[in-house]
Amino acid sequence: MKLAKVVGNVVSTIKDEGYAGQKLLIVEYFDRGGKPDGARVIAFDCADAGVGDTVLVCTDGGAANMFLGSHCIADLTICGVVDSVTFHDETGVPNG
Repeated sequence: MKLAKVVGNVVSTIKDEGYAGQKLLIVEYFDRGGKPDGARVIAFDCADAGVGDTVLVCTDGGAANMFLGSHCIADLTICGVVDSVTFHDETGVPNG
């Protein structure tokens, strides 16, 4: 699992029937200092996240099967919206 910031939406009018009704978001991973870390990626949203939210991204296909059903094949799934993080006794809103 990785922390990321939602930076955009993906709109797809034509897709496989198994993905109908599923929301896709563009996320950007960040490092402990809150700076972007790596390329932006697309993830299925199972946590009702939106642009600007800090989210927890599951990076294995098992999460997609659990949240979306076995008919969905996906590597990245947003499984939670993060309110705060405590690291070395310091609590804050990550990348916020």
